[in-house]
Amino acid sequence: MTPPSDPAATSEGNVGLVVAAHGRHLIVETPSRRRVLCHLRGKKSDAVVGDRVHWVATGDEGVVESVLPRRNLLFRQDEWRTKSFAANLDSLLVLVAVEPPFSESQLARALIAAQSASVPTWIGLNKIDLPTAAQARERLAPYRAMGYEVIEFALKADAAAATRMLSPRLEGRTTLVLGPSGMGKSTLINRFVPQAAAVVGEISMALNAGKHTTTTTTWYWLGDTPERGALIDSPGFQEFGLRHISANDLATLMPDLAAHLGACRFYNCTHLHEPGCGVRDAAARDEIAPSRYRIYGELFDELSRSRF
Repeated sequence: MTPPSDPAATSEGNVGLVVAAHGRHLIVETPSRRRVLCHLRGKKSDAVVGDRVHWVATGDEGVVESVLPRRNLLFRQDEWRTKSFAANLDSLLVLVAVEPPFSESQLARALIAAQSASVPTWIGLNKIDLPTAAQARERLAPYRAMGYEVIEFALKADAAAATRMLSPRLEGRTTLVLGPSGMGKSTLINRFVPQAAAVVGEISMALNAGKHTTTTTTWYWLGDTPERGALIDSPGFQEFGLRHISANDLATLMPDLAAHLGACRFYNCTHLHEPGCGVRDAAARDEIAPSRYRIYGELFDELSRSRF
């Protein structure tokens, strides 16, 4: 890492961008793209990748004094802890693949969290060159129908075509790439950021992360100027808790269910057993996919139990 030699780095306060975080250690990038190892001041302070922060120099390192107001923050929460992905996002790319088969429950959870955080989201379907692509498309049909953009590509089999399709959607935006392991995130990152391995190595050494490198969320610039945009790579996940969301708000965060909320007889309808429920009626007419209504019921039960 480069010591803070910018003139502003010796002032009482600078504004920098958090480009990596591990525990209470952060990498903060200055406007001239120098990167400084910083520490959080105070036990209650918190910062995540994508945050703009005020920091002060302390020798060759720095201390983060405060976090500037965020436009948004995407995170997940289970019974034991809250895990933040990134802040100040322009878009979220939820990456799934034909093989291995993706979990629709995990996809739905990510989309609900993004909807709650007001982060525009699209879905990428990778490995469409494989024989079971038609089944994957069918599973994503309800998401297309409710308005999510689904982009199909094969990052390894036809990298050039994938790049042509993805580039316009990444250009000029800060995009978090989210998805379970095996979906092709590393291939995507390496395609658009050829120096990604070097960046990870540098961050690993600075944070002394060692074996924890793959658990570190990392910011990658897509070009020489911020206007080109950036990708944020987050570690793969197996669970996606939504404990921060109320069961009563769940349907409002699922667009296919939300479209029918005005037709319910009761203002406090759970959409599970009440008569005169617009959501249940829509599900009976197949206007809501059976898998989506099942996921709603499972999540409603989970979130209701999590409140006790």
